[in-house]
Amino acid sequence: MIITLKRGSSAEETQRLIENIEKQGLEMHLISGENWNVFGVVGDTSVLDEKKIYGYSCVQEVCRVSAPYKLANRVFHPADSVVDVRGVRIGAHEKIVVIGGPCSVEEEESFMTSAQGVYEAGADMLRGGAYKPRTSPYAFQGRGKEGLDTLCHAREKYNMPVVTELMSINKIEEFIEKDIDMIQIGARNMQNFDLLKEVGKTRIPVLLKRGLSNTIEEWLMAAEYIMSEGNEKVILCERGIRTFEKYTRNTLDLSVIPIVKEHSHLPIIIDPSHATGHRQLVESMSLAAIAAGADGLIIETHHCPECAWSDGAQTVTPDQLKAIIAKGKAIAHVIGRRM
Repeated sequence: MIITLKRGSSAEETQRLIENIEKQGLEMHLISGENWNVFGVVGDTSVLDEKKIYGYSCVQEVCRVSAPYKLANRVFHPADSVVDVRGVRIGAHEKIVVIGGPCSVEEEESFMTSAQGVYEAGADMLRGGAYKPRTSPYAFQGRGKEGLDTLCHAREKYNMPVVTELMSINKIEEFIEKDIDMIQIGARNMQNFDLLKEVGKTRIPVLLKRGLSNTIEEWLMAAEYIMSEGNEKVILCERGIRTFEKYTRNTLDLSVIPIVKEHSHLPIIIDPSHATGHRQLVESMSLAAIAAGADGLIIETHHCPECAWSDGAQTVTPDQLKAIIAKGKAIAHVIGRRM
């Protein structure tokens, strides 16, 4: 529900409205404008009687919002959100961000070599999985705490913020201790609601990947879980959805970019690596994503893809990443953005 206040409303009457609504277990979020003040009411607003709300002299208009997500809704937050990740700003008309790095945080020497390649290619952030969710229990599961140490060493050496996946609640303290710059919630955990709520309490920026078979509304509701706990630093990530198609690992849904931009204020980045599963498709899908309005890309990059511990087939080299960034800059210029 949205409640618009009249110009010049008294502070006393406004406070009385807030107190009476919050007594019913709802939250009031103020959106201040140049000419109007608007409140977004979050919770089960079916308990509210619109006629009674109009009874307050400070109320101009009451409007119910049909979408179940409120905090992630553009209606409540008309301006595009910008998420600051240790100085790298993602969203709105900021620079289109590129995140690169191997699928897994491998042993120190190998990872540092890849990190150097990502840095020299011109990327803004470094990615790498210290903990890896794998379909097979016999596959490499990640280096764990040692992997986090390696990731942090690379951050210090190349002065690049890092993002890595959090798989369970009991690892949150490790991520806080290592001062991880951005937490990734993977596709398999998109609806792990207990994990989402705990991440929402951290105030650390969150990269929320779309689930393999989830709708856009379900994805935005997952973001709502994080935001409802007070953490509004959420970045959406489209990584392809599961369809009947077998020529690609998943089906990359680029139409989601303008749809998300219409319905939500949250930034959205694209993962062409997991979406396609083939490195020869990564460049074209990256450029298409930029043209469609994506706020960034997250691309698996390794100095020697054939030697990568996981996902080598979809991983590009630093030189290929550099070429993607160079071409991406030209497209960004055409649509009035920079990269």
